[in-house]
Amino acid sequence: MELAKNTSQTKIIKSLFAIVLGSIALTISAKIKIPFYPVPMTMQTFVVLFLGLSLGYKIGLASVSLYLFEGIMGLPVFSNSPEKGVGLIYFTGPTMGYLIGFLTAIFLTSKINSKDGFLLILLKLIVATSTIYLLGLLWLGTLIGWDKPIFALGAKPFLLAEIFKVVLLAFLTKKIIKIRNFI
Repeated sequence: MELAKNTSQTKIIKSLFAIVLGSIALTISAKIKIPFYPVPMTMQTFVVLFLGLSLGYKIGLASVSLYLFEGIMGLPVFSNSPEKGVGLIYFTGPTMGYLIGFLTAIFLTSKINSKDGFLLILLKLIVATSTIYLLGLLWLGTLIGWDKPIFALGAKPFLLAEIFKVVLLAFLTKKIIKIRNFI
């Protein structure tokens, strides 16, 4: 009985640690801008997909949810905060759809397993990333108006960087999934 209790406590502690680390990783990835053409790239989508692969959907969703909660509460965790605002005002701005899309991407990415072949992994990563952009563009269009060039503003500048990140993750996926098995 005592062994089961200790094992359960250890699992809870590991899970909480992973959730907090995931939130920290997302914050760091939002702040580091890598020079990339045509716009600088952050590594947020890479980290989101990585969290889905390595933590699974429960811990991954909890980690992203903690990150979003921290941002809504006013901590400067988002990409352009505090420069462009903090809290709920920033969250409900042009990037809200993308941030919500992180949750769907985590869930979809967590469904990738080590038995999947490279092309299937690549396809699943593309679908997961696409949900971030789909929700982002839907919100952006709702916010600024559908008469604006939504795709050109909210997706096109980032496509080259996303292709790079998805292909890199596809190559690393089988090793990353081993982390999930450890946790």
